[in-house]
This record gives sequence, C-alpha cells and structure tokens, in this order.
Amino acid sequence: MTVRRGYADTPSGQLHYSESGTGLAVLMLHQTPRSLDEFAELSAELSTDHRAIAMDMPGFGLSARPPGPLSIESLAAGAVALLDALGIADAVVVGHHTGAVVAQELAVLVPARVRALVLSAMPWVGPERRARDGVPVDHATRQEDGGHLVEIWRQRQPYYPAGRPDLLERLMRDALTIADPTEGHRAVGDYLMEQRIGAVRAPTLLLCADRDPFSSPSLGTVAEALTGAAVVEVHHVADGTIPLMETRSAAVAAAIRRFLDTTPSFDDPQE
Repeated sequence: MTVRRGYADTPSGQLHYSESGTGLAVLMLHQTPRSLDEFAELSAELSTDHRAIAMDMPGFGLSARPPGPLSIESLAAGAVALLDALGIADAVVVGHHTGAVVAQELAVLVPARVRALVLSAMPWVGPERRARDGVPVDHATRQEDGGHLVEIWRQRQPYYPAGRPDLLERLMRDALTIADPTEGHRAVGDYLMEQRIGAVRAPTLLLCADRDPFSSPSLGTVAEALTGAAVVEVHHVADGTIPLMETRSAAVAAAIRRFLDTTPSFDDPQE
C-alpha cells in the first residue's frame, strides 16, 4: 500500500501527516517524544480497508510548534485542524500514551467528529499523582559529549524488547527533533483529565499492553472514569510493551477492527 506524506496548512501552522488506504478515516496520535513514525506498522495493517492517517502532533516531528508551552488542549486543537484541512467530517481516533490523552480531549472538544475512540496505554494523572510527580521520563541535562542521549536511551531500554535496538533508534531520532523531550510528559501532568474524561461520549476501546508498567496500573481507574461513554471495552495485548504499535501492530489492528465491527453505536457519532 502506497504511503503519501504531506503538509496541511492550518491555523496551528503546517502539520506533517501520512496517509494510506481508503475508507473510514482512522487518525493516529503518537506518544512523547515520538512522531507519526510510531504508527508505520499499524498504518500498514489498517490501510487495507481504512484510510489510515498518522500525524506529527504540533511541536513534534516535522510539524509546526504552536505558540507557548505545549498543552493537551493545544495538541487536540492541532488534530482538529488537520481533520479540517483534510476535509474529514469524522474519524476513529487512536491514541497511544500521550496521544491517548490528546485523543480523549479531542473526543470531548468535538464529540460529533469522533466516531469511536481507541485509548492505548492511557495514563491516569489525578490530583494525587500531580502532587507527587517528580522528574519525568526522558529527562537528561544536555552535555557537550552527548552523554544526555545515552541517558535517554538507558531510561527507555528496560521497557523495550531485548534485541530491538532499532526501536530505540527510532525513538532517539524523534527525540532529537524537539528541544525538550519531556515537554509532552509535562503537558499530560498538567491536564485535568479527571474533570474532562466523564464528558467522553464516543464508544471507547481501552487497549492495555500487559508489560507496560506505566499505564497498566491505570486501566481500572480510566475505565471507571469513562462514565459518559456509549460503550467501554477493554482489550489486553499479551506481551505488549511501551512500543506496542511497532511490535504488536497486527494484534492492535485486529482488536480495533473487532471493536468497530461489534459496537452497535459505531455508526451514530455523538452530538
């Protein structure tokens, strides 16, 4: 399947995206500090029967940076701007880690445009977590000898599959495109998700990577907080880790298709 890359002119600046396939649009939102590259494998899986669209969220990859500090709200606004620029009325929205939080905000911000929501490795940051959060992951003081790059690699390595340095290389390439690889994590920490998540109306699939120690403990809290969603389903991905989209793309695509095929309210976007 041919993958086309482009830039969309939006009020958020030029946004970089890729798309392949035709049919129902599926918009994919990446984790920090990644880019649309995180969804290369999943895009290939989904594009056989969907219009698979992955974007560099504002301030990441090759997309323009919005003014001021990054926030979940500004990232969600960028996703809406891309849908507008591409003429997409509504889409299935898939988010992973930071992207899941952005996807949640998108579903609250423009409910009629989110046909279904897939929250993968969704973190939970409530008042207790915000009170105790310290230095976020991917933090390293810049050093002249490049030691900060090794530090980021070492922080991530325990959570990546053995024998796959290529995955860490892809992450490092993305981390080098932004001034502060921790900024997206801080945006998640500042977002008052406990005040917003109950307003989600879209049918929601929660994907849990069983070997992801950062998001797995949040699964029950997230599921219970989705009090307004038309449907909430949970799917566990065996042997899933933080790079879930790269390593278990076939399983993720199968779970998404199954959810879309069996969710009664899927054809009725929420107003």
